[in-house]
Amino acid sequence: MSKGPGLYTDIGKKARDLLYKDYQTDQKFTLTTISDTGVAITSAGTKKGDLFLADVNTQLKNRNVTTDIKVDTNSNLFTTITLDQPAPGVKAILSFRVPDQRSGKMELQYLHDYAGISSSIGLTANPVINLSGVLGTNALALGTDLSFDTKTGNFTKCNAGFSFSNADLIASLALNEKGDSVNASYYHIVNPFTAVGAELTHSFSTNENTITVGTQHALDAKTIVKARVNNAGKASALVQHEWRPKSLFTVSGEVDSKAIDKSAKVGFALALKP
Repeated sequence: MSKGPGLYTDIGKKARDLLYKDYQTDQKFTLTTISDTGVAITSAGTKKGDLFLADVNTQLKNRNVTTDIKVDTNSNLFTTITLDQPAPGVKAILSFRVPDQRSGKMELQYLHDYAGISSSIGLTANPVINLSGVLGTNALALGTDLSFDTKTGNFTKCNAGFSFSNADLIASLALNEKGDSVNASYYHIVNPFTAVGAELTHSFSTNENTITVGTQHALDAKTIVKARVNNAGKASALVQHEWRPKSLFTVSGEVDSKAIDKSAKVGFALALKP
């Protein structure tokens, strides 16, 4: 396990990754090239039905400063500048999007052996301020995540979470949507090749439950299979193979047991990296 409790977004992350990461029903292709000067260019294309979306991301690194510039098919320009370790445990992130003048945001992160803090503020006249903090260790952590809109004077987000971890088990509990929903997740390493996970979300306003369970198994050092099912009757599975270092080929599918007459959804992703 890593040292320290991490950031608030790390609470329940292992279970979320097992249950949702890499599943898709679209067709996606990603190609990354690195020049002799260290500039990394990533081109990505995604086909969603009859719609094709593409973007190009350029990453430049100079000592502890990383600059990411991405352009998409809608002529949006996304820029992120990350300053790593200007002080011990500190990371500063500046991001903005052109032509959206209200998208600018400044974020500071601080990681300590017993705390993890992240704060951000929008670069506008009436910004939204975000603050999250976690206290504890890598075994036991308690945190909160808040957002305050200075224009309306209201809290737009008020969440709290708890996480317990040991060598082979991670359990978390989070209260979200200003107390309207509760989320519990569980991640367990059964053996060096197999892990299982589960997530339960309950909405107090609608009295609805969403339950998702899944598993992941390594067939060999380069191939993994994953499967999941939820209480809505949707079952998904994927196979991911690392056919060369850092290059992945993923095939996934989804079937809705309540709509058997409809065709199963199948997606694939190919990521090529040097």
